[in-house]
Amino acid sequence: MELTHGKKPTNNKIIFKKYNNKSNKFLNKNILLFYLIIYFYIHHNNNEGDPEQPAIRVGFFQLFRFATGKDMLMMAVGSVCAVLHGSAQPLMLLVFGLLTDTFIDYDIELNELRDERKECVNNTVQWNNSTLEMLVPLANRSCGLLDIEHEMTLFAFYYVGIGVSVFLLGYFQISMWVTAAARQIQLIRKMYFSKVMRMEIGWFDCTSVGELNTRMSDDINKINDAIADQVAIFVQRFTTFVCGFSIGFVKGWKLTLVIIAASPLIGVGAGLMALFVAKLTGMELQAYAKAGAVADEVLSSIRTVAAFGGERKEVERYDKNLISAQRWGIRKGIIMGFFTGYMWLIIFLCYALAFWYGSTLVIDTEEYTPGTLLQVFFGVLVAAMNLGQASPCLEAFAAGRGAATIIYETIDREPEIDCLSEAGYKLDHVKGDIEFHNVTFYYPSRPEVKILDQLSVAVKSGETTAFVGPSGAGKSTAIQLIQRFYDPKEGMVTIDGHDIRGLNIQWLRSLIGIVEQEPVLFATTIAENIRYGRPGVSMEDITTAAKEANAYNFIMDLPQKFNTLVGEGGGQMSGGQKQRIAIARALVRNPRILLLDMATSALDNESEAIVQEALDKVRVGRTTISIAHRLSTIKNADVIVGFEHGRAVERGKHNELLDRKGVYFTLVTLQSQGDKALNEKSQDMKTSEETICLSRASIRQRSRSQLSNLVPESSNATPEEEDGLVEPAPVARILKYNSPEWPYMLFGSLGAAVNGGVNPVYSLLFSQILATFAITDTVAQRNEINGICAFFVMVGVVSFFTQMLQGYAFAKSGELLTRRLRRIGFQAMLGQEIGWFDDHRNSPGALTTRLATDASQVQGATGSQIGMIVNSLTNIGVAIIMSFYFSWKLTLLILCFLPFIALSGGFQAKMLTGFAKQDKQAMEAAGQISGEALNNIRTIAGLGKERSFVETYVAHLDAPYQSALRKANVYGACYGFTQCVVFLTNGASFRFGGYLVEQEGLHFSLVFRVISAIVTSGTALGRASSYTPDYAKAKISAARFFQLLDRVPPISVYSDRGDKWNNFKGNIEFIDCKFTYPTRPDIQVLNGLNVSVKPGQTLAFVGSSGCGKSTSVQLLERFYDPDHGRVLIDGHDSTRVNVPFLRSQIGIVSQEPVLFDCSIAENIKYGDNLREISMNEVISAAKKAQLHDFVMALPEKYDTNVGSQGSQLSRGQKQRIAIARAIIRNPKILLLDEATSALDTESEKTVQEALDKAREGRTCIVIAHRLSTIQNSDIIAVMSRGLLIEKGTHDQLMALNGAYYKLVTTGAPIS
Repeated sequence: MELTHGKKPTNNKIIFKKYNNKSNKFLNKNILLFYLIIYFYIHHNNNEGDPEQPAIRVGFFQLFRFATGKDMLMMAVGSVCAVLHGSAQPLMLLVFGLLTDTFIDYDIELNELRDERKECVNNTVQWNNSTLEMLVPLANRSCGLLDIEHEMTLFAFYYVGIGVSVFLLGYFQISMWVTAAARQIQLIRKMYFSKVMRMEIGWFDCTSVGELNTRMSDDINKINDAIADQVAIFVQRFTTFVCGFSIGFVKGWKLTLVIIAASPLIGVGAGLMALFVAKLTGMELQAYAKAGAVADEVLSSIRTVAAFGGERKEVERYDKNLISAQRWGIRKGIIMGFFTGYMWLIIFLCYALAFWYGSTLVIDTEEYTPGTLLQVFFGVLVAAMNLGQASPCLEAFAAGRGAATIIYETIDREPEIDCLSEAGYKLDHVKGDIEFHNVTFYYPSRPEVKILDQLSVAVKSGETTAFVGPSGAGKSTAIQLIQRFYDPKEGMVTIDGHDIRGLNIQWLRSLIGIVEQEPVLFATTIAENIRYGRPGVSMEDITTAAKEANAYNFIMDLPQKFNTLVGEGGGQMSGGQKQRIAIARALVRNPRILLLDMATSALDNESEAIVQEALDKVRVGRTTISIAHRLSTIKNADVIVGFEHGRAVERGKHNELLDRKGVYFTLVTLQSQGDKALNEKSQDMKTSEETICLSRASIRQRSRSQLSNLVPESSNATPEEEDGLVEPAPVARILKYNSPEWPYMLFGSLGAAVNGGVNPVYSLLFSQILATFAITDTVAQRNEINGICAFFVMVGVVSFFTQMLQGYAFAKSGELLTRRLRRIGFQAMLGQEIGWFDDHRNSPGALTTRLATDASQVQGATGSQIGMIVNSLTNIGVAIIMSFYFSWKLTLLILCFLPFIALSGGFQAKMLTGFAKQDKQAMEAAGQISGEALNNIRTIAGLGKERSFVETYVAHLDAPYQSALRKANVYGACYGFTQCVVFLTNGASFRFGGYLVEQEGLHFSLVFRVISAIVTSGTALGRASSYTPDYAKAKISAARFFQLLDRVPPISVYSDRGDKWNNFKGNIEFIDCKFTYPTRPDIQVLNGLNVSVKPGQTLAFVGSSGCGKSTSVQLLERFYDPDHGRVLIDGHDSTRVNVPFLRSQIGIVSQEPVLFDCSIAENIKYGDNLREISMNEVISAAKKAQLHDFVMALPEKYDTNVGSQGSQLSRGQKQRIAIARAIIRNPKILLLDEATSALDTESEKTVQEALDKAREGRTCIVIAHRLSTIQNSDIIAVMSRGLLIEKGTHDQLMALNGAYYKLVTTGAPIS
C-alpha cells in the first residue's frame, strides 16, 4: 500500500486553495476515480464555477497564445520531464511485485522447512528418511537459493535510483512551467492594462472600476494558475494513470476488468459531487457578494450613516444577506460529507471484491503469482488515484479559461474611439471654430434617455461662449463630445469645419484645456500635476502657468513649494487650491480651446473671485466654452447659449437675451433678486495674499468614496507592517466565538477520529492478505481470505456514516462562526468614530476586504480544520502504536524518515505562503497605479496621458516577475524533494526488513504492515502540516479581527452612556473650541471658536475655504470632539451627551448628498431609523422638500431606484431627496452645508424654497458661499483661520464696514 500513498504529493493543492478545496482533499486519497470523472468535469465544469461567469469561450490551448518560442521550449522540456516523472510510479510497481514474490517464496520455504520431516538437499525440499511419507512425492520446491538480504539490497538500489531521478525530473518539470507562465502573465498584464487604457469612455460607463481592478488582480492570477505548474502536474498524473492501467492490462486483464467494472459508481459520485459543490459554491458566493456590496456602500457613506443613526439598520441589512450564504454553505457541507462517505464505501467494497477475486486467481487457477496480483491491483489503484488527483488541475484549467474569456476578449476588443491610434490627420493651423450640426446623443450606459436632441450650435474662435440652462439639459455632455469622449449617434461636431472624427485624437485633445467642477489631481507633487498638462515642460513654464492661474502665491507659501504632495485625489488641498492647480495644468498646454465646466461653483466667494480672475486672464484670445450656474460669472461672455431639453433654444448677448424673456431671463431674474449686492462686483479686485488653510475638508471632500479606494503613496508600506505587528490570536478565544456550536464540533471530531483510524486498519488488512498467500493449507487459506474481505466491507460502512457526520457537523459550526464574525466585525466597524475612517488604512475598500477575508480565514482555526487535524492525529497515533506493537526496530528506522516526509509537505506549504505575501506586495504598487488610472480615466483621457500611465504600470510589473522567477526554482526543488522522499524511505525500510526477516525471524507480512501503516500516516502528517499555513493565517486574521473588536472608540455609537433629556430645545454654544484633524495633526483648523445660537435662530457661517466652517458642524454632530474647549447643547457638554440621542435631534443636508442604492422612499425613510415610517409621512416630507411632483412623474414613483450613489438622478433631485430625508426625522437642529452650491439657478430656487420651509421653528446652521442665501439669517458669523472675526445680522455687519461689508460689496478676500 505504501505505493498508493507513496507518491501522494503531500500538498500541491496548497498552491492555489480552491474555494472547494475541501472536496479535493477527499478526492485525493486513494480513490479509484475514473475516466467518468473526466467526462463529468469536461461536461460540467464549463459554466459551473460561478453563475456570474460568462460561458467559457477560450479553448485550453488558446490560453498560451502569448507564449514566445522560448516559452514554448521551456514548456516542452517541462512536459517531457513530467511524462518521465509520471511513469516512475508504475515502474516502481514492477519492482514491488518482484519484491513481494521474493518475500512470499522465502516464507513458504521457511514454512516447509519448519516441518521436522523435511530437509533441504541439493537446493530442493526432500523428505528425510525417517518416515513413510517418503512415498508421497513432494512438489518440486527449491530451497537455500534465496539470499533474502542480497535480494533486498538490490531492490533498495532500484528504489534509490528511481528516487534520485524523480527528484531531478520533479525539479525541472515544475521550474520550467512556472518560469514560462511568469513570462506569459507579465505580457498579459501589460497588454490588458494598455488595452483598457485605450478604451473609449463609454466602455468605462458600462464597466465598473472595481470590476476592472478585480480582473487585473484575481482573474489574471487565475490564468496564471491554469498555465503554470498545474499543467505539469496534470501531465505527470495523467501519464501515471495511463501507465498504471497498462501494467494492469498487460499483467492481468481479468482482475483489471473486475476492478474497472465497479469504478463507474465512484466516477458518478465524484462527478455529482463536483457538480453540486460548484452549484452551491456559486450560490454562496453570490450571497456573499450581495453582503459585500452592502458593506461597501455603507462604509463609503459612513458619515451619512452616522448622521442618521443607521448603524443598527445596516448591520441587520448586512446580516440578512449573510444568512442565505450560510444556508448554502451548510448544504454544501452535507453534500460533500455524503459523497465522500459514499466514495469511501465504494472503495472498500472494491478492495474486498478485488482481493477476493484476485485470491481465487492466485490460489485456485494459479494464473497469477501474489506479486502479479499486487502489481495489477496497485497499478489500477495508482492509476485511478492519480486521475482523481488530476481533477483539481482540471478545475484550475476551467477557472483559468473562464477568467481568460473576459480578459482576452478585452485584449481583442477594438475600442470605438482609440485614443492611442496614430490615425486621423492633424491640422497645420487651428482657428478654433467649433460647431454642432444636428447632434443627437444618449449615453451608452443609459440608451433610453436622450440627452442631446438635434443640437445645433456654433462657437466662434477667440470668443467666450457660455452655456446656461437647468441641470440635465445637456451642457456638460456637449463639452464631452468636443473632447470626443463619445461620438454622437447622429449629426457631427466640427472644428474649423473638419468633423472631429477624422482628426487624430491625441492631437485634438492636446488643443483642449479643460477645468471641471471637481478637478482630479493625481497623488504626486504640485509640479508633477501641472506637468501632466504637457510632457517635457520646463519649470519656468510651470511657474508661469501657476502665476496665470493665481496659484503661484499660495504654492510659494507652502513649506515644500512646488514639491508639496497634494495627497490622494488632491485631498490635502482646499477646493480653491485644487481648482487653481487644475487651471494651471490646463494652461500649461497652451490650449486653443478652453472648456470650463462650472469651474468655480464649488468655491466660496473669496476663492471664486481669485479663480474667476485667473479664468478671465486666460480666456483672452482662446475659444472658450464656459458652463456656469452663477450668472455673475457669465454676464461678460461674448455669446450666451441657453439650453433646454438637449437643444440650444436661444443665443445672444446678456442684454439681448434678457429682452427675449426666455430660458435665460427666467434664470437671471430668479438669481438676481438675491444677488443684487453681488452683481455690482467691482472689477478692481484686490487679491491680497490668500489664507492658507489646507484643512478645508468638508464632508463633501472626504466622503468621496473614489478617493478611499486608492491608498496614498506615502503610506504604501504601512498596512503590511501592521500585519507583522499583530500577535496571533490565542485559539481559545477563537473557539470561544464558536462555543455555541460545541455539540456539533464534538460529534464532528468523533467522526473525524474514526475516519483517521481507517488508514492504519487498511494496512493491517492488506498485510494480512499477503500473509494468507504463504499458508500452505488451502481450506484455512480460503476462510482467512473470506474473513478479511468481510472486514473490508464493514470498515466501508462505518466510514460512510462517520464521513457524513464529520462533513455536516463541521460545515454547520464553521458557517455559523463565519457569519457571526462577519456580523460582529461589521457592527464594530460601524461603531468606530469618524476619525478612524479618515485613516487611509481604513478605507472602504480595505474594510470590505477585511470583512470578507478575515472572517472566512478564521474558519481555518476551527470547523473543518479541527476535523482534518483530529483525523490526521488519530491516523498517525493509531499507525505508530500498531507499528511499535508489531516490530519496534523497523518502526524506529522508518520514524527517522517520517520527519522528512512530513517536512516535505510542510516545506512546500511554507514556501508558497511565503511567496504569496511577496507577490501581493509586489503587485500592490502596480495595482495602485492601475487603480488611480482607472478611477480618473476621464481626466487622463482629457490630458492625453494614457501612454505614460501604461509605461509606469509596466515598469512596476518587473518586481512581481522577478519574484515569480525566484519562486520557480525553490518551488521546483521542494516539489522534487517531496516526491522522492517516499522512494528513499521504501528503499531503506525494505532493505532493513529483509535483514530482520532473515536474522530475527520477523514474519514478512509484518514488514509490509509496518511500512504501509507508517508511510500512509506520514502523508497524513504532511496533510496536517499543510494546514498549518491556514491555521497561522487564521490566527493572524483573528487577531486583526479582535483588534477591531477590542478597540474602544472615543465616541461610541452603541453605548447607552451619556445624558438624554426630554425637552430638547436646540440651544448651541461653541466655547473656545480648538481642533485639528487626527490624520493631519500639524494643521490647526479651529483656533478658539466662540459662537452661540438660540433655539429657532439661524446661524450662518461665512468665510474662505478651510477656515473651519464645515469642521464646526462636524463637532456639533460629534463626528469629532474638540481638542480643547467645549461645545454646549442646551447647556450640556457635547462630550457627555449620548451620541445616538444627540444625532437623532440633528438633520443634515450637505453639498453632495449621499444616497443609498435603493428606492426613493427607502432613502427618505432613512432619515429616521428609530421607528417605522408610514408612506404618508414620506409623501408629506417629499411635498415639503418640493420633491413630490417630480417623483410622481417617474414611472415607478416612490419605488424608483436611485442607482448607486444616486447616479440616476440630477443634482437638484438628489438634493431634494436629502432635504426630505432630513425633514422626516423632524430634527430640532438643521445643518445645511452648502446645500445649494452645486445647483443651477432654477433647481437652486426650488431647493432654496424647500430649505426655507424646513428651517421654520428649528435651530439652523447654514454654511454657504453665496451671500444671497444667508442675508436673512439671525446671526452671521464671519470666520477666518479657525477664529470668529465678526458676528451679527446682515445690517449690523454692513454697518460695521468690516470684513463682511467688503465681502458683500467687493467680493474681496477675508484676510
